[in-house]
Amino acid sequence: MHKLAVYACTLCLISGCSQTPESGSSRYTQYKDSAPSAIKDGMTFDDAEPEYEPYALANLRSYSVLGRHYTPLKTGKGYSATGGASWYGQKFHGHLTSNGEIYDMYAMSAAHKTLPLPSYVRVTNLKNGREAIVRVNDRGPFHDNRIIDLSYAAAMKLGMLSTGTTQVKLDVIHVDEQGMQTVGNGLSLPPAPLKSQTTANTQVQIAQVPRIPAMAPASTAVTPGPLPAVHSTPSPAAKNTIQDNVFIQIAALSNNQRIEKIGSALANLYQVPYVAPFEAGLYRLRLGPFTTETQARDILDQLRNTGYRDAYKFYPTK
Repeated sequence: MHKLAVYACTLCLISGCSQTPESGSSRYTQYKDSAPSAIKDGMTFDDAEPEYEPYALANLRSYSVLGRHYTPLKTGKGYSATGGASWYGQKFHGHLTSNGEIYDMYAMSAAHKTLPLPSYVRVTNLKNGREAIVRVNDRGPFHDNRIIDLSYAAAMKLGMLSTGTTQVKLDVIHVDEQGMQTVGNGLSLPPAPLKSQTTANTQVQIAQVPRIPAMAPASTAVTPGPLPAVHSTPSPAAKNTIQDNVFIQIAALSNNQRIEKIGSALANLYQVPYVAPFEAGLYRLRLGPFTTETQARDILDQLRNTGYRDAYKFYPTK
């Protein structure tokens, strides 16, 4: 079985998405690649969602295709590059990729000659500014001046179907076992919030940093007497004193596992505790309590600069 898997992967390496004359064998039902005859009903353009996945060791071995030798990288962390991109479609749809998966031209996937498999990559079309996040699970393209081969769906999102090729910038989104993300050669960041909506094929948009709509602090019932104890920012005189516990609310999700994963990563990064109370049908992720207003403000600024733009300070009701 192992030998069969290695043989299948080798066959994919040579002909999976190289699109050379040699690949026009009986392995495929058509000789030249093409777009599908009709767009898949209900097709969406959701970015691949980066997560920790161990590399497939078999795909870290050196290999040769068409007389050229390739040595895969041991890690994709810190990888950024610019160069040509192409796409592959109907001819390869349903066939094995280099890591033994089935190529789906409607998924956000791609092929790369040397990135470890699987890898997540943010692809930016340098001609129109559009972005897409793809999961690399295949080898190729085996053509000069091209650094990535994109799925049909990814090419459509990037607006390059009609031209066939374009110039792109690649940034690997590396996720470690603790959930920390490194984008290209940038700093390690906590994991991004879940996407709240999908994008239908009638609304292809430029990919952006995922955002979670900020949840307003829970209101209390109106009763005679003092106003509800949901506080605004303290006065300057109380800037560095603790009159009430202060937290930073990060997100409100129904997915408790995702909340726990983000919370653990943020707590480890900022060295503060977190809580995730279940309120009004959602788990509300909050960092804190903080010892000073200054500490809370500084961390809030860092969070907003790393994708959590709707995070806000939260003062719980007494």
